[in-house]
Amino acid sequence: MSDLPNCPTCASEFTYDDGLQYVCPECGHEWSKAPSASEADLDDGIRDANGNLLVDGDSVTVIKDLKVKGSSSVVKVGTKVKNIRLVDGDHDIDCKVDGIGPMKLKSMFVKKVTS
Repeated sequence: MSDLPNCPTCASEFTYDDGLQYVCPECGHEWSKAPSASEADLDDGIRDANGNLLVDGDSVTVIKDLKVKGSSSVVKVGTKVKNIRLVDGDHDIDCKVDGIGPMKLKSMFVKKVTS
């Protein structure tokens, strides 16, 4: 049969995959494909703002204007950053931003670019 989960609201088995989420045609409930909190706890990886797992060498896009500390520069929304490197600490992404230079970013302010 289907490997899709049953609807958490009405337990219908007729759910379908709609891109980034599951949908129940019977009750209209929609829910994210993102792993539950317990699954996320098992995985020690670094995740972006949408919950996608990041790895070294990924490309990400900035989702919020970020002021550069000690400068009047700003990293604008939509800035694409290529070839990131994951590091331990509060700012968990080490990268080089075009026009600004090397810097560290928090994963909560980026989203993974999918090819």
